[in-house]
Amino acid sequence: MIIGVPKEIKEGENRVAITPAGVHVLTRRGNTVLVEENAGRASGLTDDEYVGEGAQIVSSNRDIFSRAELIVKVKEPLPVEWPLLHEGQILFTYLHLASSEQLTRALLERKIIAVAYETVQDNDGGLPLLVPMSEVAGRMSVQIGARYLESEHGGRGILLSGVPGVPAAEVIILGCGIAGFNAAKIAVGLGAHVTVFDVFHERLKRMDDTMGSRVTTIFSTSYAIKTAVTWADVLIGAVLLTGARAPLLVTDEMVSRMKPGAVIVDVSVDQGGCVETIRPTTHKEPVYLVHNVLHYAVPNIPAAVPRTSTYALTNATLSYIEEIASKGIRKAASDNSMLGSGINCAEGIITHQAVADSFRMKWKSWDKII
Repeated sequence: MIIGVPKEIKEGENRVAITPAGVHVLTRRGNTVLVEENAGRASGLTDDEYVGEGAQIVSSNRDIFSRAELIVKVKEPLPVEWPLLHEGQILFTYLHLASSEQLTRALLERKIIAVAYETVQDNDGGLPLLVPMSEVAGRMSVQIGARYLESEHGGRGILLSGVPGVPAAEVIILGCGIAGFNAAKIAVGLGAHVTVFDVFHERLKRMDDTMGSRVTTIFSTSYAIKTAVTWADVLIGAVLLTGARAPLLVTDEMVSRMKPGAVIVDVSVDQGGCVETIRPTTHKEPVYLVHNVLHYAVPNIPAAVPRTSTYALTNATLSYIEEIASKGIRKAASDNSMLGSGINCAEGIITHQAVADSFRMKWKSWDKII
């Protein structure tokens, strides 16, 4: 199969979809891998490294899209890339379609087969291709919160850990999945006072078993969240519904009652966000103020540490790319139900119920279309 790896063009996106080591595996199995010129530079990966493992360097993304049967990316295609997609082509990337009806309709119009990393799901409900980036984003969310608490950035001027005789910062984490769990680990390690909310008792139990008295766990209700936001110095949104828009947990009125100079970091913004006052920002302009509360809402947080993120992503996705390339998408998805759950649309039809429900559109199972 001809596999194309274009350079990411989303603002601040420094990751690349595959490492030279990944190219090595794919080319040794008889695949052709096209890598756009300088696609890996921001991740510290040179064209020579890719060529050394069998890749062909291509000068433009137009050539990548026109020649490749399988396009492998990190982030969703932007509007300038939509016309480059063609019918029957397979796109494998983070899509987060529930947050964008415009993107969803564009992919339907192009009649491609779109496979989303974030909806590849195992039998236990785990999301193996979302895990590495959720780990990175969760850990970074605390670093970000600590930075923007500094008065230089307009924050409350609070050290996350406090010092002897001065209390530590209050970190509130909504969601106890991969991102929330990793956020709690870093916040505890930095000495903050940490409270975690979730609606799943097993997740709270795992947190309690792991962290003990270092973390307070609370069953999530609107009343409990409404109370907690008033004492938060840093509020981290880390909720996820697979393939669907993130639930709205923090209202505008709740934000208005937060401390002046408090910080909100909404990791779930790529799925629409769980805070009413959230709108997507960029690495170039990451924060804005509402009710004198700093809002950080960058959808691609892991792009700030691209070398770590690129390697972690390839580690997770490579076996699935291999499977698609060796078998074709229909047989690969038939043999591996996890891949089937990742197919969000095909031949102009939505194939993931949560995406369809987000826009009140019809859907069909992928195996009735491909």
